[in-house]
Amino acid sequence: MPELPEVETTVRGLARFMVGEQIARVTLNREGLRRPFPPELVQVLTGARVSALGRRAKYGLIHTDRGYTMVFHLGMSGTWRIDPAASDRHDHLVLETARKRFVLNDPRRFGSVDLVETGQLEIWPTFAAIGPEPLGDGLTAEYLKSALKGRAQAIKLCLLDQRIVAGLGNIYVCEALWRAGISPRKAGGRVTRMQFGRLVPAIREVLTQSIRDGGSTLRDYAAPDGELGYFATRFDVYGREGQACRHDDDGTIRRIAQGGRSSWYCPKCQR
Repeated sequence: MPELPEVETTVRGLARFMVGEQIARVTLNREGLRRPFPPELVQVLTGARVSALGRRAKYGLIHTDRGYTMVFHLGMSGTWRIDPAASDRHDHLVLETARKRFVLNDPRRFGSVDLVETGQLEIWPTFAAIGPEPLGDGLTAEYLKSALKGRAQAIKLCLLDQRIVAGLGNIYVCEALWRAGISPRKAGGRVTRMQFGRLVPAIREVLTQSIRDGGSTLRDYAAPDGELGYFATRFDVYGREGQACRHDDDGTIRRIAQGGRSSWYCPKCQR
């Protein structure tokens, strides 16, 4: 599944060609993805000018001058393609400007498209229910310490809870916990203030680095220009079961199951 860095990479890639352009034509090749497309989508977007792009958690935002924002989620396999050489049966939504064609392709159709009044985005139920952005000022050691007070649930699962922190996914939580020296099995309520003080910058560091590298290429993810992200070549723990820990502590990376997902960590340096 495309995670926060992949969505951020997608948004930045689209913004290069989309901001300031007028949408001349909107084509829907099916009724919807995970749920139906908004019935007013074509009418509202046709003729609208794209004013800006943004991201909230794992959702991309296409703002228009008509006071509406198209909110998209890439689901498990969604990508945006710019001026593809050939059409594909999984091209479900097409936005055309005078210069470019922007095609939303989603083979598994777990993605979604919504239309929300721009001024109502913060109180839109989906966004109102999620926590602070991990790259924003709202994520602090004090916030996490307070939010997880008394929690018996493992810190790894707490960080994946979008109500606590928006947009964190399995890959980057594993990597951040390793950098902070915290075991993914440790109860959230038992993580110390000092450990949270290491964790917050570790989260920001790993996300920032991945965005700079264009994301992590897993399965079929690619940026809008077709380039593949290469942060996967930098994984310290994710997918490295049985390999030596890079902290040079004679540790060996282990894999365990947590909440139906795999976690990778070093039992020696993560406590």
